[in-house]
Amino acid sequence: MEMTPLIPADRQVIGGYGPGLFRVSGQLYRTSILVFPDRTLEWPPRTLDGLTLESFAAVIAEPAPVEILLLGVGARNRLIPEALRRGLRDAGIVLDAMDTGAACRTYNVLMAEDRRVAAALILLD
Repeated sequence: MEMTPLIPADRQVIGGYGPGLFRVSGQLYRTSILVFPDRTLEWPPRTLDGLTLESFAAVIAEPAPVEILLLGVGARNRLIPEALRRGLRDAGIVLDAMDTGAACRTYNVLMAEDRRVAAALILLD
């Protein structure tokens, strides 16, 4: 019995991550990224410090509204300011911050379930 979900070829799958890189659908990125089911964008933030609602403008403006935003924050989970969570919630987006590995795995599962998900992954140095 096959247990692996069938993922359409045009979907963005996070295949790996490590110090200084992410691999999404075979493409290497050496910067922070935003991953949507249909595309991956380079993302300017290099640290959690200074993230604002404006940092997530591309997610908020997404034509296919994102319901769940997974924020990969590095090797260990960190708290995200309540004002940022509230701002995203007001835009209809639930922010779930977690270590980067968990964010990558969770994104892949939710995307395979055809959920309206995106991942914001800060590059690990």
